[in-house]
Amino acid sequence: MTSTGAVSAGTPEAAAAGAEILKRGGNAIDAAVATSLVLGVTEPAGSGLGGQTTVIVAPPGEEPFAINGSSFAPRNLPDDVGLEDLTGHRASTVPTTPRVLDFAWRRFGSGNVSWAELVDPAVACAQEGYVLGPFRHRALRRHARAIRRNATATRLLLANDASLPRRGTTLRSPVLARTLERLGHEGVGDFYRGETAAQIARDMADHGGWVTDEDLERVPEPRVVRTLKGTYRGWDVFTLPPPAGGWVVLLALNLLERAPAGDLTMEGPGRLVWLTESLRHAHRQRLRYSVAAPRDFDAIAHHLEKRQAQRVARAFGMNGTGETTHFSVADRNGLSVGVTQSLNSFFGARVASRRVGVLYNDYMREFALGKRKHPFALRPGGVPNSFMSATVLRRRDGSTLTLGSPGDDRIISAVVQVISHYADVGEGLQAAVAAPRLHTLRSETVLVEAEPGRATGLVQLEDRGYTVYRPVTSLHAAGLNPYFGGVHAVAREEGEWTGAADPRRDGAVARG
Repeated sequence: MTSTGAVSAGTPEAAAAGAEILKRGGNAIDAAVATSLVLGVTEPAGSGLGGQTTVIVAPPGEEPFAINGSSFAPRNLPDDVGLEDLTGHRASTVPTTPRVLDFAWRRFGSGNVSWAELVDPAVACAQEGYVLGPFRHRALRRHARAIRRNATATRLLLANDASLPRRGTTLRSPVLARTLERLGHEGVGDFYRGETAAQIARDMADHGGWVTDEDLERVPEPRVVRTLKGTYRGWDVFTLPPPAGGWVVLLALNLLERAPAGDLTMEGPGRLVWLTESLRHAHRQRLRYSVAAPRDFDAIAHHLEKRQAQRVARAFGMNGTGETTHFSVADRNGLSVGVTQSLNSFFGARVASRRVGVLYNDYMREFALGKRKHPFALRPGGVPNSFMSATVLRRRDGSTLTLGSPGDDRIISAVVQVISHYADVGEGLQAAVAAPRLHTLRSETVLVEAEPGRATGLVQLEDRGYTVYRPVTSLHAAGLNPYFGGVHAVAREEGEWTGAADPRRDGAVARG
């Protein structure tokens, strides 16, 4: 048993809210609900009530399980939908985040904290305001032009004159505060059958959106599903099943495990090459075998066999703008929770209801259009593609690591690299989260964070025929690029919980 829990989240306000719930006697699930709701207020680029949420839960002494919170396409879709149609209100799937949070609290919460108490911190942040941190300011600056195309999004996110708020400005969301107050007082039914649902349905109808009051009312309870299980260098690895991307994480780790341990230290002669080749192969398999449901996984299960990884690794020739947010919570009794939630793109569809103050997601853009037999084909009630890869590692001595990341397909790359750094380099959790990352595309291109100390490894990649590219965006700061994810993790080491927040974001760790 540990003395305190820990919360690592994308904003200091969210981490503090979760930690406060832990101090009041709530468990990690209770704290995760409060953290999630505050993130939706204080990091609107990444998530909110209008998106989707998936959870991995690791009870002490039991196998982890997942709560599948995938959103789904509206049921009243036209026969032929093209990519050009999926803008504004029509870009949104039916949001599931409120339903997932309510389900998690009712089924797995401590019983010591009421629903209203979990919503109150988000109400306070929306009413009283939060300070616009550096990453959030850069995200707002980058997308301000697109936000200004919608009057409601402009009122929600920008200054009164539609200008960009300065870094350090206190931002308030009074309309969202009223919606959250209703959610706290009346429960999640308000979002799906009450006043909020009616406002969303009316707003959709007024702006040509496809989500209806019937879609909202028919959102089912989330499903509890088994996690996928693998191993990596003495650790048991549990991760999200399809339609999420956890199977790709396991595939990459299987390949990395074929490397001599000495090659994967920071000074190792082939760390970058092994990471690149493993991730490249794993991402190629992801593109080749789209897996939309746990039952589909059987068709590709042989790709995760250790013998298959050994065969593929021999071929390496080695000798001896999506967006999301992720947070991790652990309580003093050893329960840990990893939550990945998203609007898909930065600020989702960048439109919102004037009376609700909730940004809609743009997950409709994650379907395969014009491919009726594709697992992620756009169809009424269909589930969009997802790269969410919240993961838990455990070892026999009781050590535990819970982590995840935002970043579209870079989620998989970020999670794999942090796991490898933690297990192979052994410099501790914060070093693993902060270490420079790379990402591979379908071609022989490798995207890397600029860092002179990696020059030798980069030369090795170029010698192998790769084109090495260092992307620099307006979100780049202090040599780190949020393009490569935003990992927030907690770990139990020697009986104590510790946390690490990704320096690429405005994240923080709070104790509870």
